Amino acid sequence: KLAYADLMEYIGDPRFSRIPVDQLLSKDLARRRAHSIDPSHAHCTFLPSDVTAKLNAMASETTYLTAIDQNGNIVSLIQSNFDSFGTGLVAPGTGFALQNRGELFTLEPGKPNSLAPHKRPLHTIIPGFMQKGDEVIGFGIMGGFNQAQAHAQFVSNIADFGMNIQAALSASRFTKPTFAGCDLIIESRVSEAVRDRLGGMGHQLDLVPDYSPEMGRGNAVMTDERGVKYGASDPRGDGEAIPQTPRAYAQ
Repeated sequence: KLAYADLMEYIGDPRFSRIPVDQLLSKDLARRRAHSIDPSHAHCTFLPSDVTAKLNAMASETTYLTAIDQNGNIVSLIQSNFDSFGTGLVAPGTGFALQNRGELFTLEPGKPNSLAPHKRPLHTIIPGFMQKGDEVIGFGIMGGFNQAQAHAQFVSNIADFGMNIQAALSASRFTKPTFAGCDLIIESRVSEAVRDRLGGMGHQLDLVPDYSPEMGRGNAVMTDERGVKYGASDPRGDGEAIPQTPRAYAQ
């Protein structure tokens, strides 16, 4: 919710507005925002705007893929039309529909993401990379505004809990489906004790089945310090990790 507050207030096309990137990414701000969180009680009303539109991760207009070659070069690629068929318009002679990302502009004047000619809208497209020493991971998780939340949980699973990339993708997730309020979607695999504690803090839980696509769907590849390559795919979607033999590389 804190991240959404900053998202709606500051993010837009940097050609049209001064975006305080250094401040937003600073550890000082992260500490101050972290200290504003009450670990025993959910806050529902501190967000700057009353936006309650659903942030739908079930829609399937986004495709993510990541690939790694024998030399360790990684591609992390995501493509999205925003709606199932984007604008519904096909460029003559091309056979593909044009995307509809302009829908993410705000009509509220004076915001970094306010509608304007020749301007790029805020969007949720986040192909990801992680690196520590010689270990490199390419990853991405589809699912609207849920992408940032799912990415943070994936990174935390690896950096904080020592999971491998498959375990990090498969682990249970939660997501905040709206910009305001205390509603929280959580997978039923999360223990009842944890769910009861969250409910006691004031979170309004919506329980969804195990491996729910509402949590987004992702893929990842990795190379380690020995040069060994790994691939992983989220069981919530229809992706797959497909290895190639050295002979296939040679061909």
